[in-house]
Amino acid sequence: MIIHEITEECFKKYGKVIDSIDLTELISTMQTVEIPADVVYEPSISALEELKCATELQQKTYGELPIQIGWCIGNNHKLNAVEYHRCSEVNIAATDAILILGRQQDISVENTYDTSLMEAFRIPSGTAVELYATTLHYAPCNASDGGFLVAVVLPKGTNEVLEHPHTGGEDALLAAKNKWLIGHPEGGLPEGSYIGLTGENLDISES
Repeated sequence: MIIHEITEECFKKYGKVIDSIDLTELISTMQTVEIPADVVYEPSISALEELKCATELQQKTYGELPIQIGWCIGNNHKLNAVEYHRCSEVNIAATDAILILGRQQDISVENTYDTSLMEAFRIPSGTAVELYATTLHYAPCNASDGGFLVAVVLPKGTNEVLEHPHTGGEDALLAAKNKWLIGHPEGGLPEGSYIGLTGENLDISES
């Protein structure tokens, strides 16, 4: 895969850079975290949500809606799945990382998606991006051998356990609250996950 920069024109259909909020304290806090061998996602981290910038993210980025700030950290080289939300997601990189992105509009009527349509982007350490609600994404990938540290901002309650059964059509993709997911057959997802990605399980290490 070609690794694009988030400053390139082709990124604009997926999201935008956030440069109106001082995220220095959040990034420095993230950089004290030890990077695990595997991917770890925590939707809500109190040490991040108590920082001054959390109020600005809530007021400016999410129009005063309640938010949660967590992290996705670890080591990863493959796509494995795509997900989307009914809202934007903010990613704040405390290390360089690579995001593999696509568009919800390209999901077929059968709820399958061809991974060859996706593009990869490097998000430099110290940078924050808003990924639009229609942007397909999943766990970041390593930009170097050391792994990645990325803070994740979403409306409060996103990714919590579902309270009701969901079957049929797009509803079958709902894997958690406000999380629609399409997995790859080689993605190693939990039993019962919706599998609908076609094409290669994209691997950044082969780029």
